[in-house]
Amino acid sequence: MKSYNLPDEQGHFGQYGGSFVAETLVHALDELREAYDKYRSDPEFLHEFHYELKHFVGRPSPVYHARRWSEQLGGAQIWFKREDLNHTGAHKINNCIGQVLLARRMGKPRIIAETGAGQHGVATATVAARYGLECVVYMGSEDMRRQASNVYRMKLLGATVVGVDSGSRTLKDALNEAMRDWVTNVENTFYIIGTVAGPHPYPAMVRDFQSVIGKECIEQMPVNAGRQPDYVLAAVGGGSNAMGIFHPYLDYEDVQLIGVEAAGEGLNTSRHAASLNAGMVGVLHGNRTYIMQDENGQIMETHSISAGLDYPGVGPEHAWLKDSGRAQYVGVTDDEALQAFHMCCRTEGIMPALESSHAIAHAARLAPTLPKDKIILVSLSGRGDKDMHTVAECSGISL
Repeated sequence: MKSYNLPDEQGHFGQYGGSFVAETLVHALDELREAYDKYRSDPEFLHEFHYELKHFVGRPSPVYHARRWSEQLGGAQIWFKREDLNHTGAHKINNCIGQVLLARRMGKPRIIAETGAGQHGVATATVAARYGLECVVYMGSEDMRRQASNVYRMKLLGATVVGVDSGSRTLKDALNEAMRDWVTNVENTFYIIGTVAGPHPYPAMVRDFQSVIGKECIEQMPVNAGRQPDYVLAAVGGGSNAMGIFHPYLDYEDVQLIGVEAAGEGLNTSRHAASLNAGMVGVLHGNRTYIMQDENGQIMETHSISAGLDYPGVGPEHAWLKDSGRAQYVGVTDDEALQAFHMCCRTEGIMPALESSHAIAHAARLAPTLPKDKIILVSLSGRGDKDMHTVAECSGISL
């Protein structure tokens, strides 16, 4: 059996991961790694983390049988892991709780974050308000336009939202600005990265905090569905919700893991964000992974209808899982995701985030090819009320 006890001490998943940062951040990362190594097994820290997950976030989130849609598709049974029911409406808060508890123990009174779809920004602003910490969130101006309601939510929670007008004005550019802030204010600032990317120890730390998703599923599926699923699906941008549900299932070799990337207007165009399907190995935001880059190594602009998937890289553990063959990665287009969004609303009475709609779309594509006794478990990573303006715009409707 292949070992999944990664990363190594330097933060490598095979050739991926590592820490490629400015000298000014080396001490901060060493400090963070030492703190996480200390507290990750500390009973008091873990007790507080799980208390907050239960009483503030509302965990465990349920698993749900999408019975009507499964019957309409006529094949495998589709189940959802309902991360959309968490406080703030997505999986992001699991990780934010963990990191803010670290920040408090490290004596860092100022929190910064980057956000694309706004859900990580909202979750960060929420936990900062919960503990009375200063909060600054960087967000691309294009994403601010697409996710205006989340921008207002962050401000209501007391956060300062800084618009970023450079580059494609999306998640990549917000992350660049957050990194610059951290370099400047490293002594008093804790950077809550929202995905399983970035320099070591972030990919493993975010994965560990998000693994509560898959751990719950392993307990819930035998009780509710009679056994573990045959397939586990999740949308992949940076990849935190996917790693959160994938990682506890890595040793379940009969369970197939499928990550779903944003194919945008098609993988045969330049208008997508599918770095695992169409990217090359390179270094971005402090780690080596698959990224969207041209032949000169310049980062390419990406596109997705979903702000949370509109990123030119992916977490290094996903890159390793792809190369090792333990997980496979497919693409779903904007149009396919929109169709799945509408079908889920009308068939199950659940409004999924556009990120989650990519995974749901592939489930709808896969289910009819399988027998009715097969089980597909989809990470429904967030709710879709944040995407109303985007969906309406694509439908030619003015809100």
